[in-house]
Amino acid sequence: MDNIRKNIYPIQDRLLQRSAKETKLNQRAIAMWFTGLSGSGKSTIAQSLEALLFEKGYTTMVLDGDNIRSGLNNNLTFTAEDRTENIRRIAEVSKLFVQSGIITINTFVSPTREIRSYAQDIIGQEDFFEIFVNASIETCEERDVKGLYKKARAGEIKNFTGIDAPYEAPENPAIEIRTDLLSIEEGVEKVYQFILPLIQKQA
Repeated sequence: MDNIRKNIYPIQDRLLQRSAKETKLNQRAIAMWFTGLSGSGKSTIAQSLEALLFEKGYTTMVLDGDNIRSGLNNNLTFTAEDRTENIRRIAEVSKLFVQSGIITINTFVSPTREIRSYAQDIIGQEDFFEIFVNASIETCEERDVKGLYKKARAGEIKNFTGIDAPYEAPENPAIEIRTDLLSIEEGVEKVYQFILPLIQKQA
């Protein structure tokens, strides 16, 4: 592996720079990292937020756990090692989008503080904003739109976060959305108002 790395020559310094792309798009790129239990509402809020941002004239990209695992990361399982690799790959992809001037919305359970810190280190602290989509395990099980909790309880899915694998809530998220107390519209508006000053291109 070290020999391979010795023969890699990054060309970022010769590419069109991020600032030029952000000026063209009239926005500042950031990476929002939505974390929370399966069924907490991460994807629903992310999809609605993207639609709102698009309506307001912003250029975005949503990177969703299910979509990524059906393509880029379809060779990974849910072991601790593969969860880390899953986050590493997506954080690197997210970083590329941000460097291209695109507002990136990531929706991943990413169950431990360590793994989210890992993603932040890759993307860059100044561009990474952790959004905690918070709902109790009971609420998520009641929703269970994908039937995953039922399968996990039956032993058909192993290492399922919240059942037989732990979830560590963020200690200091940029913002917390309580989807058991707020409507989808209220949750989206709360995130939008928080990020608006972050993504507006300064004159």
